[in-house]
Amino acid sequence: MITRDRDFYKRFFTLTLTIALQNLITFSVNLADNVMIGAYSETALAGVALVNQIQFLLQMIVGGACEAVVILASRAWGRRDLSPVAGIANVGMRFSLSVATLLFAAAFFFPHFTLTLLTDDPAVISEGMLYLRIVCFSYFFYAASAVLLASLRSVETVRIGLWVSLTALAVNVVLNWCLIYGRLGFPRLGVEGAAIATVTARIVELLVVTVYCRFFDRRLNLRLRDFLRKTPLASVKSFFKVGWPMMASGSTWGIAMGIQSSILGHMGQAAIAASSVSGTLFSMVSVVAYGSANGTSVLIGKTIGEGRIADVKSYAQTVQLLYLGIGLCTGMTIFLLRDVMLSFYSLTPETLALARRFMLVLSITSIGTSYQMPSLCGIVRGGGQTDFVLYNDLIFMWLIVLPISALSAFVWKLGPLVVFACLKSDQILKCFVAVVKVNRFRWIKKVEV
Repeated sequence: MITRDRDFYKRFFTLTLTIALQNLITFSVNLADNVMIGAYSETALAGVALVNQIQFLLQMIVGGACEAVVILASRAWGRRDLSPVAGIANVGMRFSLSVATLLFAAAFFFPHFTLTLLTDDPAVISEGMLYLRIVCFSYFFYAASAVLLASLRSVETVRIGLWVSLTALAVNVVLNWCLIYGRLGFPRLGVEGAAIATVTARIVELLVVTVYCRFFDRRLNLRLRDFLRKTPLASVKSFFKVGWPMMASGSTWGIAMGIQSSILGHMGQAAIAASSVSGTLFSMVSVVAYGSANGTSVLIGKTIGEGRIADVKSYAQTVQLLYLGIGLCTGMTIFLLRDVMLSFYSLTPETLALARRFMLVLSITSIGTSYQMPSLCGIVRGGGQTDFVLYNDLIFMWLIVLPISALSAFVWKLGPLVVFACLKSDQILKCFVAVVKVNRFRWIKKVEV
């Protein structure tokens, strides 16, 4: 039954569009890196694209921790009892910083070995190492900012995320322009300059959100002492009970994306660069779909916390239709903007042609992404069944997509376009599972905070 609750639509679109705009600005930072580095050197672009797979792995694992924070804290927000939130945020912060430390160690001390897992092109590895040795310092600042923003988002405080991302974008673009090309008296540092700009932007990002939490937030009132004191055992148990499937899912998904990059990386520099360019456009256009997932998770969790189960079912049916509309708009936008996007890059004709074909594939699969991803990650996870997405991803990614894609690339020799289509095929296949799972409503669970 489709809801007629106007307040729900207002809150859904406010959360979705605000988070989407924040994500758009965040991805604009990546776009600025890609365009500026792509104009500097295609080899450098390929190297940075591979390094970003490590950042993506961090984002996925930390993102799982942040989702656990949102699910638990939004239940508390629905009950108007925010006393457990500081403990939950503390556990999320410690876990996220631990992951950042591990990936930093791998990137800083073993950069060559790490990149050889993704490609065998020595020129690409050389450029990637220059970037990786510096940008790995940003991992700590990103992890801390992400947990703080997730804590605020769980109580429907989302505008600060927009301002944080906007500030980071401005800092990153200006420093990129100065340090990559050597403008305004700065040295011409190439990819190293881009890495310095990224680290600086992440530091500024954390400073802005910290200042907001300390002086302007009136809901959570998080303080530094909340992250230094001993965490209650109940908060630790609740966090890992809810969060382990999402963190495991993020880990396996991030590793799977690294393997996908490795498959394309062994098909040539053009395939790496084309995948990076098309992926950047997809990331920018799909922000509304990802925003809808985050917004749905908050609203579903809050509504369950309030005990309004009938409304939960009505909301779940309503947002599925909204997801389909978002998907159609997303696919059409990618299709229409593909040539405009490519005009910003200085790439070889082979790479440009391949990127254009990759974008055509994404214009189709993004419709599936916009439906199944928020359905499973927003509705099902927000409802409390956090392990389903993990098992679903393990089956589709590790038993279907990766084996078929590897065979297509290395045994059947089908070429980059076919391999890329195979890598994205799960976005359509998962839709059939999502339809059945969501509309059975067995995902509504009581989660103790």
